[in-house]
Amino acid sequence: MAVSTPPKSVRVAVLGGGVAGMSAAHELAERGFEVDVYERQPVYVGGKARSVEVPDTGTDNRPNLPGEHGFRFFPGFYKHVTDTMKRIPFKDNKQGVFDNLVASRRVLLARFGRPPLPAIVNFPKSLADLKTILQDLSQADTGLTHSDIHLFANSLWRILTSSYERRQQVYERMSWWQFMQTDEQRHRDGIGPNAPFPYEIYCVGGLTHSLVAAQPKLMSIKTGGDILLQLLLLTANPEAHTDRILNGPTNEVWLNPWLQHLTGKLGVRFHQHCYVKRFDCDPFSRQITAAYVCYEEKEAEQRVEADYYVAAVPVERMAQLINPHMLAVDGTLNFIKKLAAPATHALNWMNGIQYYLNVDVPLTPGHVICLDSPWALTGISQAQFWPQYPLSGYGDGQIKGLISIDVSNWFEKGLNGKTAADCQLPEVAKEVWEQLKKSLVQADGTSLLTDAMLVRYHIDSDIEPGTEHVLPPPIRSPFAASHNTEPLLVNTANSWSLRPESFCGIENLFLASDYVRTNTDLATMEGANEAARRAVNGIIAASGSSAPLCQIWPMHEPDVLAVLRWRDRQRFAKGLPWVDVLEGWPTRLLHEANYWWHRARGVR
Repeated sequence: MAVSTPPKSVRVAVLGGGVAGMSAAHELAERGFEVDVYERQPVYVGGKARSVEVPDTGTDNRPNLPGEHGFRFFPGFYKHVTDTMKRIPFKDNKQGVFDNLVASRRVLLARFGRPPLPAIVNFPKSLADLKTILQDLSQADTGLTHSDIHLFANSLWRILTSSYERRQQVYERMSWWQFMQTDEQRHRDGIGPNAPFPYEIYCVGGLTHSLVAAQPKLMSIKTGGDILLQLLLLTANPEAHTDRILNGPTNEVWLNPWLQHLTGKLGVRFHQHCYVKRFDCDPFSRQITAAYVCYEEKEAEQRVEADYYVAAVPVERMAQLINPHMLAVDGTLNFIKKLAAPATHALNWMNGIQYYLNVDVPLTPGHVICLDSPWALTGISQAQFWPQYPLSGYGDGQIKGLISIDVSNWFEKGLNGKTAADCQLPEVAKEVWEQLKKSLVQADGTSLLTDAMLVRYHIDSDIEPGTEHVLPPPIRSPFAASHNTEPLLVNTANSWSLRPESFCGIENLFLASDYVRTNTDLATMEGANEAARRAVNGIIAASGSSAPLCQIWPMHEPDVLAVLRWRDRQRFAKGLPWVDVLEGWPTRLLHEANYWWHRARGVR
């Protein structure tokens, strides 16, 4: 969109330069607001989305090896962040950095001691896709019973045909574990408490760990079910791509061009290596009168005055900034403190480790999910997707392959008998590598990976040894061998009531972070971008600006099932439970007519 000019200069201070902060700055600057962004990272922007340079690895004028907090994943249901990406110029790309997204074709379901199962992630479009489906059906060897499959399918159908009101008011308070009847199914299958349980591995635990780093006994079924169904619906859509990834290191193909666009054409001022320390709030005017930021290299505090403030910091940091004067204006801000408290279990660890190889091992043209790995590993072999950024152009020129892994369960004992959080960093790297080798085996029982391939590794610098200077406080025992400076928000059951809107009772303070209530309802780049748009819309309204509001998209729900959801809405309003029955011939006839009408129109 063209940059607009407001009737008067309105200054906005954006506190935080992650995806939410950059998104807010982008939308505000395009609408003519004067924007300053304050970010604690000295070099990088983009928060958890950033890639990094592995220190002291570049030689002969080559850049350092690329590392990252964790690999990027852009599902096809993302609308908000991808819309912003289309407005970030990049070379000759017609749609800016959005054109740097490439679709994957497979997902590999890896299992200890058995060959992995390849699966398609998009609607089948070739003979190879159909062969993959048939191979999955004939050679799966999952151990799942007919009862397991029936229960899993029924559970998904229940989510798909439940009304929004039931999902929001009932399912949000239920855990994935409870909804999927995990304990009951173990009893039905006659499996002992300590024996491997295929239903839990394939249908309950593996999916939640891989999607959102969540514990299935804690995660809200509303969040987990909605996201899983979005992915399944994409797979059934011939025109959609379920899984998209960037075609190079994140900073090079997205975040650095974004920063250049913000500070160049849009005139945003970026202040780095500083963090927000406190707010001054006047309870009588219901206004933030100043924010104070601290520049770490100078150890100096600076007073920041603006017309509006956007708090684009993580929930654990925002909880520390809320003071008595702010609570006097809006007591509901105390719920943010409760959300960040250890007792809520809303903060978990999901951090990455990269393995650099002397040979490229593609694994599969997409992501890998290690279903039964104790530390809930997911990964991707990246060189195959980076043709314009060959790894030989980094480091010492000898690296040929890069496997990027996310560790999603740091508190379960691994093969070495220790949790990841209790391991020293070299122990973490060794244990993850061993779990990978055990998961990625060939038909003859040998591993796809060997120790001779491994040159070096890089662990996300947010995982720090020791327990000193922890910010935020550890979410587990203070005696752990490491702590995490950037934990991930997980939507636990019944946590929606603790999460705020993007606006609050303080009239010039707006919240833009992944803990804010959004349609996305997941701590992701998409959720952060949507929260930023909501905050900007609040500023537009509060300032009296005539600038257009930011667009907000709902989550997709298939129109062909609209009658079933409508019928459940009627039942829910009467206090009745969900049933898989259409009462009366008028309802059945209406559903059939709606279904075939939308099928004929090609609407899903």
